[in-house]
Amino acid sequence: MQDTSKIQLAGRQVNRMGYGAMRLTGEGIFGPPKDREQCLAVLKRAVELGVNVIDCSWFYGPYVSHELIAEALHPYPADLILVSKLGARRTDTGGWLPFLSPENLREGLENDLRLLKVDSVPVVHLRWMAPTPAGEAHNPSRTESEISEPFKAAVDTMIAMKNEGKLQHIGLSTVSLPQIEYVLTKTPVATVSNAYGIHDRTDDPVIDYCEKHGIAYLPYFPLAMGQTHTNALLADWSAKLSITTAQLALAWLMHRSPAILPIPGTSTLAHLEENMRAANVVLPPDCLAALNNAQATKASRSCC
Repeated sequence: MQDTSKIQLAGRQVNRMGYGAMRLTGEGIFGPPKDREQCLAVLKRAVELGVNVIDCSWFYGPYVSHELIAEALHPYPADLILVSKLGARRTDTGGWLPFLSPENLREGLENDLRLLKVDSVPVVHLRWMAPTPAGEAHNPSRTESEISEPFKAAVDTMIAMKNEGKLQHIGLSTVSLPQIEYVLTKTPVATVSNAYGIHDRTDDPVIDYCEKHGIAYLPYFPLAMGQTHTNALLADWSAKLSITTAQLALAWLMHRSPAILPIPGTSTLAHLEENMRAANVVLPPDCLAALNNAQATKASRSCC
């Protein structure tokens, strides 16, 4: 029988419950955390509980999550895969801006190497930020189907940095299926990380594609920014199963596809322990059918 608690990522077999470091920062993913010592403890405990995939970025804070990861875990366990991302930067007031030119991407990767104290990053996502159409509000999770010249230049830069040995595997984040297909004509893709969860299933075709092609899928905002507790169906089934709504939402993700590796984030030990227990939850068929058939509604987001 296939071990569904494991997944292949970057040539290694890893546990299917990862950890997202975005929540190690201050409010709005900006500045230092309120409790630095607890954040360090969370990172150490995550590894103790079997996490061997940590999703991170230099622009979380900025710099904060990388600094905490290095302080807590360097030198890193041999089985730990750090998955970083490039493509954005922060303003002085915490805003988000694209940082996607070849020069920008190289600067971002140098930040990764310096802050994480490594010579090469195991996996680096190209985090694409699609242009906002005139008259529309900025949506940081918006994807585009167009294969633009800037996107091609960014992909070429990622490939060049991989050939230089500064990153080992290329991932993609906030991308469309046509963009994934284009990149696969140029280089292998280790991971895809898009917004996805029980509240927002618009990326279903991408997940099916990743499963078919052996690409690990790391959903960001898997708990819809903490909004799982507002869903009546989740509340009903979590009560029946004696688990939390967050655990139910994470367990559903792991049932959705063997390609999915959830990366829930938290800055507290209690929530970390709760999230990790979700990996052992087996959903009964009637529960799974009810959740699969439920109407998904998009939750509000800031960025990733």
